[in-house]
Amino acid sequence: MSKKRVAYYYDPDVGSYTYGLTHAMKPQRMRITHELVSAYDLLPKMHVLVRTTPSTRMYSFLTRPQRPKRATAETMTRFHTDEYIDFLSKVTPENSRRLTYQGTRFLVGDDNPPFEGVFEFSSISAGGSIAAAKRLMEGQADIAINWAGGLHHAKKREASGFCYINDIVLAILEMLRYVPRVLYIDIDCHHGDGVEEAFYTTDRVMTCSFHKYGEFFPGTGQIEDRGRGPGRGYALNVPLKDGITDEAYKSIFVPVRLPFSVHCFHTP
Repeated sequence: MSKKRVAYYYDPDVGSYTYGLTHAMKPQRMRITHELVSAYDLLPKMHVLVRTTPSTRMYSFLTRPQRPKRATAETMTRFHTDEYIDFLSKVTPENSRRLTYQGTRFLVGDDNPPFEGVFEFSSISAGGSIAAAKRLMEGQADIAINWAGGLHHAKKREASGFCYINDIVLAILEMLRYVPRVLYIDIDCHHGDGVEEAFYTTDRVMTCSFHKYGEFFPGTGQIEDRGRGPGRGYALNVPLKDGITDEAYKSIFVPVRLPFSVHCFHTP
């Protein structure tokens, strides 16, 4: 059995939010995943950082329970603009048309509805990933898991692709306080456009995305997109066609990944 130290971040409130009954994004799946982890008796094998509620007091093996902190508005502005974070803290389904200037700013299109509690949901996501990055960098864990993280489409001043806050960018910025460079590998089916855009002109972060490409959201991530200025060569895109087999994927992924020493954030 692996002797790696695993830190596990979970906030039970994350499953209480909803994008809407017909929306494809279901935060409830994070709670279901946590229940599966618990049912397989994996929690005692990890260092669990969980916000304590009556339903989480069952974890008797936590001799000194620790709570993952939610990210503050100030923390989230390490990447996002002050104006956008202020908007997230104020927007509701009732005032969204006015605050988004009739849907032309901040929340454009139907992918990112102004649901109740969107700021709190975002603070859970960002807080867990920042804490996970800090724990890795301080040598307290070899692997860190945050089910509420991986929201890789969010931009500096706009939500995108179900993602309101880019917890991955915030986590990488935390890592850069400790190390000179970070490699980010994204194996989500969609291109990690928000993370790539954030670091496209720097050589301190190399972004590597394996994704489906074609008539598929977000429509970015061509093989020719390699970064700009000092970041030239520090963006790597591997666009793939629909229907690729496991073996074909492995034959591409392994040769690309192996040369690197990785801190990897896997988006769900």
